[in-house]
Amino acid sequence: MSQSTVPDADVRRRARSAARPRPGKDGKPPPRERAPGPSLRVRLRRDRALILMTLPAVVLVLVFSYLPILGNVVAFQDYDPYLSDNGFVAMLESPWVGFEQFARIFGDSAFWAAVQNTLVLFLLQLVLFFPVPILFALLISSVVRPRVRAVAQAVMYLPHFFSWVLVVTVFQQIFGGAGIIAQTLRRHGVEGFDLMTDPGLFKFLLTAEGVWKDAGWGIIVFLAALASVNHELYEAAAMDGANRWRRMWHVTLPALRPVIALLLVLRVGDALTVGFEQILLQRDAVGRDAAEVLDTFVWWTGIRNQDFSYAAAAGLVKGVIGLGLVLTANKVAHLMGEQGVYRK
Repeated sequence: MSQSTVPDADVRRRARSAARPRPGKDGKPPPRERAPGPSLRVRLRRDRALILMTLPAVVLVLVFSYLPILGNVVAFQDYDPYLSDNGFVAMLESPWVGFEQFARIFGDSAFWAAVQNTLVLFLLQLVLFFPVPILFALLISSVVRPRVRAVAQAVMYLPHFFSWVLVVTVFQQIFGGAGIIAQTLRRHGVEGFDLMTDPGLFKFLLTAEGVWKDAGWGIIVFLAALASVNHELYEAAAMDGANRWRRMWHVTLPALRPVIALLLVLRVGDALTVGFEQILLQRDAVGRDAAEVLDTFVWWTGIRNQDFSYAAAAGLVKGVIGLGLVLTANKVAHLMGEQGVYRK
């Protein structure tokens, strides 16, 4: 009778026990030892092509984004650029005033009026502008013919490349007092109108211009997210009797929720920057009370009136408020179960 080569249950149990890591003194298993990775020199040599490609972008960010942060020190000074021909030397020689500029800001009614206009405009754009790319992306993705889908996407994305000067000009030629609609109404005996100079409708006009110009960019982002949805989910939902609206509600929108949460956080972070060039081009047409936002307030105070310290302090307040909005929106995204800008 030949002996079996298969070990019995006792031998197998002892082998598994020997292979299992022994717990330490605290009862926890010891951490697994990781294999040493390549050295820094090896990684630099391996990734030198990628490093060289990203180096120009890093230099641009350092020069135009991080180095200017040092100039915020003038918010705590009575900065006078005429103390020296060198701006850096003038910064060193300007007297320190501490938080005097911030005290001026909190007591300035014009600043708080600009904050109010900025927040109202942001809420309008969030409610009226943010859902539009999602709706158009769903509409384009439902088109069966690829050529029609590509043409529609290109037409919607084209205004993104237009400058704000051209966008405002187009709206002026359509909705202005001498625009196409007003002239057509006058030919039929109806008094024309001028939406471009109406302070009450100015915020809605800005939102419409933003939708026409930038909705195409959001459509591309959401179309990319829709392309990653597993089509087997649609087939399973259809077999369970779900119609088109049910499939959109229970399959499409949950798949878009991470992208929506991320873009919403980024949009909230950009809440206090509601279009400087766009508003500056139309500010004189509707007046300061309707069009003054934080960016234009900083421009007119700091550049036109040459009160650089006051404008720098207003910019710092704006940055602090924006940071608080980003952290709050990211916390809401975490509560919804999404990652947001960063993980917990």
